[in-house]
Amino acid sequence: MKKRNKRTRKSNDYETVLDVLVRNANKPLNYKQIGSQVPQVSYKQVTHELQQLVRDNKITQPEEGKYLFTQSTEELIGTLDFNSRGDAYLEVEGVEKDIKLKQGNTLDAFQGDEVAVKINFSRGSREGSAFVIRVIKRSRETYVGTISQGGNAFFIIPDGNKMHTDFYLPKERANGAKDGDKVIFKYRDWPAKAKNPYATVVDILGRSGENTAEMHAIVAEFGFETKFDDAVEHAAEVLPKQISEKEIAKREDFRKITTFTVDPADAKDFDDALSFQKLPNGNYEIGIHIADVSHYVTPEDTIDKEAVNRATSVYLVDRTIPMLPERLSNELCSLRPHEESLTFSAIFELDKKGIVKKYRFAKTVIYSDHRFSYEDAQEVIESKTGKYAQELELMNNIALELRNARYENGAINFETTEFRFVLDDQGSPTAVIPKMRKDAHKMIEEYMLLANKYVAMHLYTKNNEMPLPYRVHEEPSDEKIQEFAATASEFGFNIDTSSYKAYSKSINEMVAKIEGTLEGDILQPLAIRSMEKAYYTSKKIGHFGLAFDYYAHFTSPIRRYPDLITHRMLHDYLTKRKSFDYSTVEKMASHSSKQEQKATSAERASIKYKQVEYMGNFKGQEFDGIISGVTDWGIFIEILENKCEGMVRLRDMKGDHYTFLPEKKKVIGERTRKTYGMGQQVRIRVKNTDLAKRNIDFVFVEERHS
Repeated sequence: MKKRNKRTRKSNDYETVLDVLVRNANKPLNYKQIGSQVPQVSYKQVTHELQQLVRDNKITQPEEGKYLFTQSTEELIGTLDFNSRGDAYLEVEGVEKDIKLKQGNTLDAFQGDEVAVKINFSRGSREGSAFVIRVIKRSRETYVGTISQGGNAFFIIPDGNKMHTDFYLPKERANGAKDGDKVIFKYRDWPAKAKNPYATVVDILGRSGENTAEMHAIVAEFGFETKFDDAVEHAAEVLPKQISEKEIAKREDFRKITTFTVDPADAKDFDDALSFQKLPNGNYEIGIHIADVSHYVTPEDTIDKEAVNRATSVYLVDRTIPMLPERLSNELCSLRPHEESLTFSAIFELDKKGIVKKYRFAKTVIYSDHRFSYEDAQEVIESKTGKYAQELELMNNIALELRNARYENGAINFETTEFRFVLDDQGSPTAVIPKMRKDAHKMIEEYMLLANKYVAMHLYTKNNEMPLPYRVHEEPSDEKIQEFAATASEFGFNIDTSSYKAYSKSINEMVAKIEGTLEGDILQPLAIRSMEKAYYTSKKIGHFGLAFDYYAHFTSPIRRYPDLITHRMLHDYLTKRKSFDYSTVEKMASHSSKQEQKATSAERASIKYKQVEYMGNFKGQEFDGIISGVTDWGIFIEILENKCEGMVRLRDMKGDHYTFLPEKKKVIGERTRKTYGMGQQVRIRVKNTDLAKRNIDFVFVEERHS
């Protein structure tokens, strides 16, 4: 594997050596004592990493040849992540391996809290016993749960499986909530002799099990608001709908050039449009026109402050929680058909091979001639007949050239099948069907990627390495690459790990062969898991998955705040002005990354809720599935036909005692030696579903070794 030159974090050996010292906190060790605990790292490399750790002030040398973890001689500071059994793991910045805290050792801390932890070491113990000594900062002010009445007492059962205790609710603190209500509540305190913490109800969402109440509960669970304050709504309502001639005169006019949108059939906000015209020299001009949100929302105004806080729209199974009020997202900034709209555009001159000959950026005004759904556009592309058939065919062919060039340059092509729910009038799922990604989807995606890439490249190279909120994706770790290569080899695929480009090429070759097959259902998700997560930062690191050296989000300012920042900075560059303090970009980028992660978690929670609700109709029925995860308490199974995921708990596996082997990601029977591992095809029966905890329990019927 070639040496990385973009990564900001330390090598695996650095983290491994530091991890040994963290686990032996307050205990000086020499390099041989450390090396004996990590036999995979040579003594020479251990010494090298120890010297680097000292230079980085991660550890100290209390005496010659001895090394001591120095973050604190008394305690560790980190964030708690609970599992469903009440055990927790402390995530400490700069430490690769999390520290386990057993149930009962977490004091009054809850999921996500920042805590101080002390580790007690007894004679002969290398790991020590960790326990919370105080909560430094709560991860949230409110929680979500369901009221449960037992006799004269009220309790709140928290949603999800990360909260490890129920809350006692004094009647005077119920604020009108009744048994079975879904509520938002605050943690009050946890008296020394009390079995449960005390709570106060702050809002009633509705009856538990009702679709709207459950969806709002998920939004609240992850810290998002479903409504805008009156001041924000008012600020949006008073914005003028009419576009003045004075404003049009400032802009490049595209109103007479063929322009259309392509979006999902049920879309309400259209934040991008494409224009097309053939040039006299035989090339083509394609305009990527993006809703000019920055014209309506200015830094530090009422709407902007709310948008900064939200940072993203949240997409649940049956609704969208927008970043901007609907007056903006669905009206003023939506590029609706047969209306004039203000846009910020990336305009490209390309030849038929997709080679960019020229490009420019401009504030523009457009007129959308037509609104295509993806299905409508796909039908025109396939039949070569219908509205704008010639334009769509040419644009699709150019997009194909752009896509092939990306893959040739090392971009990775994942084509996993996603599913969507069919809901009845009450929001209950009646079917799960695959979402098909065809040429129309890929064409729009390619032009959005083109605009994002060139905006980032232009601002970095032309404007003193401007600190944009870059969208970055780091190279996967060598460990994860080797791990996936080993798994793929079991299926007969040779993954080249000699360089990142070779690795990408091997993945693409594998994907081309397995798309639409059982092997594809197994290997593609595993390959995706081997990758790092993309995030926002003001540092230009590049995007490994797309094989772009420059990449920033520009094309969705209606639903992503980093795009709005990019719009402002591009306009500042074009007009030689500065509209806000650029030193805040990294803070905004970090906040946006965290909000994006929470929004993704909320979306997954809504999907999981509907999966549990849907599978509740199939208790006792059998399905084929594949093993999608293995833990020390159970085996995750994904049903092949609908992608619903549940668990076979180790305690429910009869006929043997099964042990988890973390290094092999397998469980094995002590007597039968029967093993279950990632990607294995199995037959399961639906045992039970729990909507409150969003759990589906399976039991094995039989296993089919793949």
